[in-house]
Amino acid sequence: MILLDNVTKKYSGDSSPALDKVSLHIEPNEFVFLVGKSGAGKSTLIKMITKEENPDSGKIIIGGIDLDYVKKRHIPGYRRRLGVVFQDFKLLPRRTVYENVAFALEIAGMSGKEIAKTVPKVLELVDLSDQAKKFPSQLSGGQRQRVSIARSVARQPKILIADEPTANLDRLTTEEIIQLLKKINDFGTTILVTTHNENIVNSLQKRVVTLSDGKIINDQKNNGIYKLDATPTPKPTRTIQTPGHALKKPAVKNETAAKATATTKRKIIQ
Repeated sequence: MILLDNVTKKYSGDSSPALDKVSLHIEPNEFVFLVGKSGAGKSTLIKMITKEENPDSGKIIIGGIDLDYVKKRHIPGYRRRLGVVFQDFKLLPRRTVYENVAFALEIAGMSGKEIAKTVPKVLELVDLSDQAKKFPSQLSGGQRQRVSIARSVARQPKILIADEPTANLDRLTTEEIIQLLKKINDFGTTILVTTHNENIVNSLQKRVVTLSDGKIINDQKNNGIYKLDATPTPKPTRTIQTPGHALKKPAVKNETAAKATATTKRKIIQ
């Protein structure tokens, strides 16, 4: 579904690459968290997928489409195959919730009849049916993000990319948005989420890919946790002893300690 093979990108003036020989394969219907410190290369990787930037070298194939062969005039059409959710919502302020979602379908060339049938279903999915006539300024941050998600999934894309979708939201709203993304994933959509939120990553325990200095340093394919280095989590050590050894060793330790104490006492008395 998403394939990056040995992708490198270096921006003019930078001493090191933003992406350095990155290879990543995300299967259909996976839910993947992309984590890393600021400047690790997360945004550049997303821009490679959405074709906002082109790699200096390497191969990128998205949904079976080799991006090397997507000409400039075809980029808008390619992007309409993807769903993208931004942290700043990017809603049209003078259009209602219904109109924001409908506009995305109009651009995709959907007929008025199809739009009238699709928009209510999508708003029901994100639990905003009762907010359809409101404008973005009348909504909470969480509601605006739900509109953004509704707009992104209205065309039923196979891939949904969420770039820091909960960065400006409180804890409870963050959990609601992540659960919504999980529900969309359960319907069969491949989800890629960039985030700095350790709690949501650890609570979902999905696949976690860690970037550092433009390289993938960790790829936890199952039950992933949030960590920004390549050092494996230390496991508790277990000492296996025979019954005899288990009894003798503490005795030697106590005997040595007792002798040391006695010697100290004699020195103090003398």
